[in-house]
Amino acid sequence: MMITISILISVAFYTILERKVLGYIQIRKGPNKVGFMGILQPFSDALKLFNKNLISSETMNYILSYMAPAMSLFMSIIVIPIILYNKFSLYDNKHSILLFFILSSMSVYFILTIGWSANSKYSHMGSIRSVAQMISYEVSFFLIILFITIMSYSYSLREISLSQNNISFMWGNLLLFMIWVTTCLAETNRSPFDFAEGESELVSGFNVEYMGGWFALIFLAEYMSMIILSMMTIIMFLSDISLIYNWINLPLMTIILLWVRGTYPRFRYDILMKLSWKIFLPISILLIPLSMNMMFYNM
Repeated sequence: MMITISILISVAFYTILERKVLGYIQIRKGPNKVGFMGILQPFSDALKLFNKNLISSETMNYILSYMAPAMSLFMSIIVIPIILYNKFSLYDNKHSILLFFILSSMSVYFILTIGWSANSKYSHMGSIRSVAQMISYEVSFFLIILFITIMSYSYSLREISLSQNNISFMWGNLLLFMIWVTTCLAETNRSPFDFAEGESELVSGFNVEYMGGWFALIFLAEYMSMIILSMMTIIMFLSDISLIYNWINLPLMTIILLWVRGTYPRFRYDILMKLSWKIFLPISILLIPLSMNMMFYNM
């Protein structure tokens, strides 16, 4: 319970960190009025959003519209017990990395539900784009996970962490690490892959019909997914989160996900699909037999 509450609070401060980072990239201050240096801004935003009236259109599917944003956040929360903290996890089993992949894949269904239940062509188009993008990148996402499991002889996050005691998987697999980070950006619909929120043609993507508390839940789910994927990146490529040098690497990883938004413009949609199917997928497929050969010669 304490870990879940801590991560929820960290999500709130992660939003203010993003606004500050983007502010300084764009040579401006960012939020600096509420509390000391704007540190209480996330809480004032939360109060504002959750106090707003929820306006429903007549054509909305009310049950799904009310449930889907909450379920989207819930899917992010139930991943938390799987993650390894200080060489143990709240829910430890032999196939924890597969469980992580299954749970992270299920968020696709709720994004599709959010877009469809609003009964708006803009939100539906945004959700279709988002789902197509996430499914495309889940292929290389799974292949990279498979590569890591072959390298560590285990589907357990604990064993994956312990197998990096001598050397981290990142060293010697920098190309794979870069593909993984890019895939994480695509999976969380972050810039330069934020096609679900193409302002020029879709206004705000799949959440265009959602306001107040609904929007806050969708927003929280996205940022929680970013933090969870940052933690998974550290476990899979840089050993244990509890190690002192990873206290620096984890915040650095989360800042990189924000920094990209302030640096790169949005891709064209065809380039996004080409990157997934014609570049990342062949590289990921080639790396698996390579890792199996490496394991064979090491035995």
